[in-house]
Amino acid sequence: MSEPAITLWSDSDFFSPYVMAVFVALHEKGLPFSLKTVDLDKGENKQTHWQGYTLTRRVPVLDIDGFTLSESSAITEYLEERFAPPEYERIYPHDLQKRARARQIQAWIRSDLMPIREERGTDVIFAGAKKAPLSAEGREAAAKLSAIAGELLSHGKPNLFGEWCIADADLALMINRLVMHGDEVPELLANYATFQWQRSSVQRYVALSAKRAS
Repeated sequence: MSEPAITLWSDSDFFSPYVMAVFVALHEKGLPFSLKTVDLDKGENKQTHWQGYTLTRRVPVLDIDGFTLSESSAITEYLEERFAPPEYERIYPHDLQKRARARQIQAWIRSDLMPIREERGTDVIFAGAKKAPLSAEGREAAAKLSAIAGELLSHGKPNLFGEWCIADADLALMINRLVMHGDEVPELLANYATFQWQRSSVQRYVALSAKRAS
């Protein structure tokens, strides 16, 4: 059976952490796809002719044989169900409770720690941007991230659940907002984020940002 036609829409700078999550998931699944961009700075996502306009007007948007879906965690869960193991590689843990925990981590990262996301944008990671020192709110959020991530990784293993999953990519990116800016981060978390960043699927996305910037 032939593979479906898949298109992933990204921001034109490839700075979106959420696009990265879907991009990584597609590569981990071994699914061929086309990559298209929309210029958020120019407001192209707000133009009615854009394919994602009637969804959330945000990236990522995934199109699979005419079915369009937005919101990265919804997309990665859909990919896991539609392109299920063992025929395709697993991107969520096999164990039910670990799988639920991975989804919890994804939801937490997307809904909390706003001061870190505001003060350490992904241009820090993908373009080497330098920002002002963290505010009091930023330091508080960093301490919260360190405490929760430290507990999740207290087992000392290189992945959250002993086997890689998509939540590892999400958590590593959040930690790297601080690590790559030179902010103080516990060694355990810095080592975890550095290890995760070397994954081939992640490095392919990083290369897109680097190519765009050059």
